Amino acid sequence: MTTKKDDLTRRQAIGAGLVGAAGIATLPALLGDGPKKEAQTPGVTAQDARQPVVYLPHGGGPWPFVEMGLNQQEVQRLTAYLTTLPRAPARPPRALLVISAHWEEPVWTVMTGARPPLLFDYYGFPPASYELTWPAPGDPALAERVRGLLAQGGLPTGTDAARGFDHGTFVPLKLAFPEAQIPTVQLSLKKGLDPEEHLAMGRLLAPLRDEGVFIVGSGMSFHNMRAFGDPRAKGLSEPFDQWLNATALLPAAERDRRLGAWAEAPGARLSHPREEHLLPLMVIAGAAGSDLGKSAFQGSMMGAQISALQFG
Repeated sequence: MTTKKDDLTRRQAIGAGLVGAAGIATLPALLGDGPKKEAQTPGVTAQDARQPVVYLPHGGGPWPFVEMGLNQQEVQRLTAYLTTLPRAPARPPRALLVISAHWEEPVWTVMTGARPPLLFDYYGFPPASYELTWPAPGDPALAERVRGLLAQGGLPTGTDAARGFDHGTFVPLKLAFPEAQIPTVQLSLKKGLDPEEHLAMGRLLAPLRDEGVFIVGSGMSFHNMRAFGDPRAKGLSEPFDQWLNATALLPAAERDRRLGAWAEAPGARLSHPREEHLLPLMVIAGAAGSDLGKSAFQGSMMGAQISALQFG
């Protein structure tokens, strides 16, 4: 029997902005019933100086900052992982470049504002959810550098000087970098959500890693809103999550081949009826180059198994 609290949690999850604009099929239906590098300091190798790339789960809406009726053990575990994110790079990054599941444009588009506001792209939460702050500065020069790299690869780009950080960026990074001092730029996904296009675009971003830029893909490794909170969520999410973690360990060519054909994986469309929360991983894998991946976090959210992956 579904309790009122369960209904509230599910309604809040739906309002959390986790679902893409194209909507989601019901669970029964899915079930069938070359740039200049930074000068290095003594004792720091080139490999140490290079920033890693990370794909992380950002949870739902303002989950760590307001009461949503979520399982507190799940909340604490994901919070603990995100607060350790600054330790992923061997050296502190000079800037962050974030690809969030919550921004799609016809062409690759970068935020160029010097002082981006927050974009509260969720609904149905307590007033405190809309009073959060994370005043990280933008970085117009980095935005232009991103555009330049993509232009070298023949990709058209756009800019948006007014857009703010959506919750795919400010929620996890408010936990990871609460001082909000590191310049941050957000880069959109491209409409159509073609995995090969996102892998190819990510490869063009790879030089930024040697320029002190920490590239973060923010999504969810499982994102079926109809399944969250369902008693079957763990079993439904495990096959694809296991495939994803195994894929990250593979050499780059095989890894990228599998990611390009991700929809053929076990439980793929059950895990991602619409793939906007998976596509940031394609950008991250592209930027990873030959670096092998590893599981950086495995936990759960609303009963479903979720993971973070790190390369480098």
